[in-house]
Amino acid sequence: MSNNNEQFTYRITLLRHGESSGNAQNIFQGHAEYDLTEKGRAQSEAVAARWLEEGKTFMRIISSPQSRSRQTAEIIAEILSLPLEFDSNWKEINNGILAGLTLDDIGKRYPVPEIMTPYEPIGESGESHWDLYLRAGRVVQELVRRPAGNYLVVSHGGFLNRVLYAMLGIVPQANFAGARFRFRNISFAVVCYDPKQYIWLLDRLNDRAHWPEDTTTSN
Repeated sequence: MSNNNEQFTYRITLLRHGESSGNAQNIFQGHAEYDLTEKGRAQSEAVAARWLEEGKTFMRIISSPQSRSRQTAEIIAEILSLPLEFDSNWKEINNGILAGLTLDDIGKRYPVPEIMTPYEPIGESGESHWDLYLRAGRVVQELVRRPAGNYLVVSHGGFLNRVLYAMLGIVPQANFAGARFRFRNISFAVVCYDPKQYIWLLDRLNDRAHWPEDTTTSN
């Protein structure tokens, strides 16, 4: 196998949105809509300014249409003068009746069963983790059917974890066990792909040098 980085003709940057009002309240947002906070807008401007200074270019931005991701993507697209498209397949996990509840409320009202398989829906009517994994597989397939190049995707922490699962060949486990990838607000991962040899390279993870403080991690 060649070690030449030129073999990786796809370079995909996976960015989690900036802080939303739901993040600030420790809410398990799911498909519920929450706008960016002022801090979230500043975070979005900061990562765009970093990429502008570094001379980073993307062929286009692909974003979840949910408001917290859409607003993040729109800020970046304006600063970097990039084409922007929205794809509902990049939305966060559908967490059913849990959408909009705080993590404390969920723990009190809907305790996790002793055994929860990856096939059971989240929040009674939401997606299972296997549903989410299959959706992640579809968006990865759609990405690599595009022309080779450098793409920026703006999405959500929970879903971006499953996208990395799909890229790296990891399957969901019972009781949420297994690998987890940290995506703090406005952090990004970079994944490269060689379509000739079917090689994925996780080049960078949870990069947030443009906004180093605070510990917000909720989805």
